[in-house]
Amino acid sequence: MACVADVLNTSAAGLSPWPIAVVLLLGLGALLWPIERRPRWFTPQLRTAVPALVSLACTAALLVVSGGEALFGPGETTILLCLLFLAVRHCPHPWALICGVLDGAAVLALPVRSYQMLEGLVPVYVALGVVLVGLIAGLAGYLRTLDYRRAVAVGETRRSERLAIAADLHDFVAHHVTGILVQTQMARMMAADRPDELDPVLAGIERAATEALASMRRTVGVLRDTDDGPGDRRPVGDLAAIGELTRRFAGPGAQRVNLHRDTAVSDDLPHEVQAAAFRVVQEALTNVRRHAGDATEIAVGLRRDGDGLEVSVVDDGRGGSRLPDAARGGGFGLVGLKERVTALGGELHAGPRDGDGWEVRAAFPLGKA
Repeated sequence: MACVADVLNTSAAGLSPWPIAVVLLLGLGALLWPIERRPRWFTPQLRTAVPALVSLACTAALLVVSGGEALFGPGETTILLCLLFLAVRHCPHPWALICGVLDGAAVLALPVRSYQMLEGLVPVYVALGVVLVGLIAGLAGYLRTLDYRRAVAVGETRRSERLAIAADLHDFVAHHVTGILVQTQMARMMAADRPDELDPVLAGIERAATEALASMRRTVGVLRDTDDGPGDRRPVGDLAAIGELTRRFAGPGAQRVNLHRDTAVSDDLPHEVQAAAFRVVQEALTNVRRHAGDATEIAVGLRRDGDGLEVSVVDDGRGGSRLPDAARGGGFGLVGLKERVTALGGELHAGPRDGDGWEVRAAFPLGKA
């Protein structure tokens, strides 16, 4: 209705309505064109700049033709303000500034068309236009900032999810697959001269493969956000599970794993600390398989150190490993482990011992736990 009123008022003033009609049609098309039918070239900067330029050209032409006695109406003003909002919020940088200035200038130029009729009120209308332009641009800029912050937050969330999934794949699946690889090599060596002793090794391979599949299923369940029941939702990895981890790691062969747990270390510690402690032991044992296949003694320790928990894994290997180079890892495990430990305010040390062997030691603060 406001657009029709603009056209009728222009005709009543004895002026051609076509210039105003063109501006209104361009503006309405820019605002109301359906998104699903909008061509790729019809970008926000084109939609907001062209109507503003045509409006400025129309203002200049009407000044020449009418001598300042043309009318401006609410329809064109409203359309230009909507295009200003669209430009500031959706145009890419630096087009947002350029198109916003064009739309704002077109709005402020409208009262100039009627400077003869308005006499001394032109500055008042211009000042009112400045207020409207400032409010619309400020609101659009604020919403644009919220959109940016939301996009950043979503990006950080997705990155955190990818890191968490990568950590789960490395900590659990890679651990089991490494075990499968080592035990398969052992089975091949035993097949020739000790075939009767193969059954425990094959059972270990079967168990590791089952656990790897279970870990993959949990990871896929997280990605799909499915409800697999309470059994699949239970926390994976705590202090109680470290004992089972060390027992399964030993298996058939010459390697012995001894778990030394201080009686002061209780099972009611914060779960995030227990999970991190489990990951420290798991990663350290995985690295023993990858890089210290000649280790015979592996000591895992859990003890209270003042107001903290100390987790240590020590081996006596010399770096001998029969694993292929592709299976030895790229150092991502220790990097992720350090991030996990420091996130809880702890410290991680990994390096060679005095003499032979390697040591991984993590300290977690517990406060009053």
